Amino acid sequence: MFKNVMVYRIGEGFAPNLADVQAALEPVQFVECGASQEKSIGWVPPRGEEQGPLVESVAGQWILKLMIESKAVPGNVVRRKADERIAQIEAATGRKPGKKEKRDLMDDVLLSLLPQAFARQSTVLVWMDLENRRLILNAGSQGKADEVMSALMNVMGGLSVSLIQTLTSPQAAMTQWLLAPTPDEWPSDLTVERETVLKSTGEDAASVRFTRHHLANDDVRKHVMEGKLPTQLALSWDGRVAFVLTETLQLKKVQYLDGVMDESGTDKKEDRFDADVALSTGLLGPLIDSLIDALGGEMELGAAAADQALAKPTRTVVNSTVENSATATVEEGPPF
Repeated sequence: MFKNVMVYRIGEGFAPNLADVQAALEPVQFVECGASQEKSIGWVPPRGEEQGPLVESVAGQWILKLMIESKAVPGNVVRRKADERIAQIEAATGRKPGKKEKRDLMDDVLLSLLPQAFARQSTVLVWMDLENRRLILNAGSQGKADEVMSALMNVMGGLSVSLIQTLTSPQAAMTQWLLAPTPDEWPSDLTVERETVLKSTGEDAASVRFTRHHLANDDVRKHVMEGKLPTQLALSWDGRVAFVLTETLQLKKVQYLDGVMDESGTDKKEDRFDADVALSTGLLGPLIDSLIDALGGEMELGAAAADQALAKPTRTVVNSTVENSATATVEEGPPF
């Protein structure tokens, strides 16, 4: 159920009941985009049944599902159609439209093309573990997670969340594990597997990706000693769950290892949802606990805020591509 995992800490004082949450979600159920609408966001039954509950409780774990539908018109098509209209105006009036008029023309063209655009849908599962005050999203990007959190905040009064932070950063811990002389230095229930991405912090932003490659060797350690730090590292937990840990404490490519799915105890379609929820939450909860312990434990909220305040300002580049980065790929054997 959860291929990606982002973990948030639920703030104190938030104690909703199931009926109130269901009532709050009903007015904001998902509705498909209208003809000239670019995006629609709303809640759908997580079990997949029409008219089903919008929040399901399985063994005390709450599951919700957000649907996101969006339409996209290629920018070059919008510009071409707008240029045609601008040319028509110039031919008819002898004048060139100003900047505001051009922007209005672009908007008009976009609205006229949206009814012809194909709609794309995606869903994000939300798991609320109220006993441990954790909120887990099956989101693969921060942008998608932000959309979910905004939708949650709009319907759940009193909900406050923060990304979990650990005393040892994931990148520092991954570095230690890659530099460990033997596997005995790894955490007792975590195993380094066969995939990692190392990136340097220098101006060249050189990177190396090892895929299906034994990582406990001098070749990998040499790259780390030269200043390339891990941004992703494949791990397995207790021989039952494989995943890729990122430098931001996200879990990607989550998969259950051979034999684990048999623990659900049922193959009946009508029981599949409950079994999947029970199995997923029953495994991922302890995995998250073990991972946090391996990273030195969770940082208190006050300490985390103080660390952020003392941190040196950094320049953030969004949607950029480094053209001169050097990349090497090493592949050998199965990934896990």
